[in-house]
Amino acid sequence: MNQLFWEVVGWLGYLQRTSIIFQLSLIIVFVVYWRLVRRHITIKKLPKTLHLLIAPAGLSLISVVLKSLGWDAGLLSYMSLGWLGWNLLSLLHELLQKLIPPQRVHELQSRLIRPMYLITVALMFINRLDSLNDLSVIEIGQLFGIALTIGKLFTSLLMSYLLLVGTGPPAAGLAWLLQKMLGYSEGSRKAVELIIRYVVVGIGITALGFHLGLNGTALVAIAGGLSVGLGFGIKEVFSNFISGIWLLFEGSVRPGEVLMIDNDPCEVRKLGLRATVLWRDRDNAELLIPNQMFFTDQATSYTASDRMRRSEIRIGAAYRHDPRQVLQLLEATARQVPRVLNHPAPRALQVRFGDSAIEYSLRYWIADPMSNIGILSEVNQAIWTAFQQEGIEIPFPQQVNTIRETPRPRSWQDAQDSPEQPSR
Repeated sequence: MNQLFWEVVGWLGYLQRTSIIFQLSLIIVFVVYWRLVRRHITIKKLPKTLHLLIAPAGLSLISVVLKSLGWDAGLLSYMSLGWLGWNLLSLLHELLQKLIPPQRVHELQSRLIRPMYLITVALMFINRLDSLNDLSVIEIGQLFGIALTIGKLFTSLLMSYLLLVGTGPPAAGLAWLLQKMLGYSEGSRKAVELIIRYVVVGIGITALGFHLGLNGTALVAIAGGLSVGLGFGIKEVFSNFISGIWLLFEGSVRPGEVLMIDNDPCEVRKLGLRATVLWRDRDNAELLIPNQMFFTDQATSYTASDRMRRSEIRIGAAYRHDPRQVLQLLEATARQVPRVLNHPAPRALQVRFGDSAIEYSLRYWIADPMSNIGILSEVNQAIWTAFQQEGIEIPFPQQVNTIRETPRPRSWQDAQDSPEQPSR
C-alpha cells in the first residue's frame, strides 16, 4: 500500500511540470471557448459529421503549432485523440440504431461502450505516467490468505462488470435462436435469456475466484455463507426471483398486460426478477409489485385473451317514460360515441324498479382497457345530451308522504250525551 502511495506522489510531480500546467490551461480555455461558439447558428448548420470533427481538429492544430515552436504538446495530442474518439461514439450510436431497437442501443452505449472507452483512455493516460506492468504487481492486501495485487483486483472488477452487463446481448441472441428452433412463447424466450445470462455470470464469478487464487475450500465456505443468508435474510428475494422466472415461462403476466390492482387498471411495463413494474393511468404512477404477490393474491386481467373490456353505466329515468323508448335511445347513443365498439354491439337492459325511477343498465365494449375512465365520461355526456333532446327526465330521489285524518274514537259517555239522529 505504501508503494502505491509513492507511485501516486510521483504522478503529481509529473503534473506539476510547467509544460503540463500550460497544456492543461490551454485545454480548459479551448473547451470553454468551444462550448460558447458551438451555439452559433453557423456551427449548428454544419453537417453532424463535420460538427463532431471541428473541436478535436482545433485542439490537434494547437498541438501541431506548439510542436513546431519546440514546445511539449504530448498532452494536447492525447486529449484531441480522446475527444475525437468520444465524438465518433455518437456516429456509432446512429449506426447501431439501424440494426437494433433504440432502447437496446441506449443500454449498450451507456452501460458498456462508453464506460469501456473511458476506462481504456484512463489506462492509456496512466501508462504515460507510469508502467502498468509495475503497477499491476503492487500488493494491496490479503484475501483468504492469498496476496491481492492491483492487477488481480482491477481484472476481477472489470470482468465482473463485463459479466453483469456484457452478457445481455449474447444471451438474448442465443435465446432468440432457440425460440426459432423450438417455437416457444415470447415469455419463455425472456426466461431462457435470463437463465442463460445468470448461468454464465455464475460460471464467470467462479472462474474469477480461481483467478484470484482462491481454493475450493474457500469457495465452498463462501457458498455456505450465502446459503445461510439465503435461508434467513433474503428468502423473500429468492422467492420473488423464482416467481419471476415462473411468470416469464408461464406468460400469464407479461409487458402490456392490463391488471386490476386495488380497483385501478394498471398496465405491466416491465417484468423483472424481483418485482413487476406497473403503470397506473389515474395519477401516472409506477407501482413495484413483488412477483410473489401474483402467486399468493388474486389478480384480475383484462388482456389475458384479448384487450376488449366491457363497461357498464347505471342510470334512472322517470316512470312516465316508455321503457322501450329509453332502451332504444341508450343503445343508439352508445353507438354514436367514437371509442365504443359496434361489435359486440351496446346493450341496454331494464334492471329494476327503484323508489324514484326505473333503473337501466347500458353495457358496451371498448378496445383499450386503460381508456375506460375517459370513455365512461364520453358516454355519460352523450346520454345527458340525448335525454335532454328527447325530454327524458332523470329524477332526483324523492319520497311522497301522505297524511290522512282518522275519526277520533267516541267514548260511551259522549255517545249518551249526543242527540239521536233521526232515522231515514
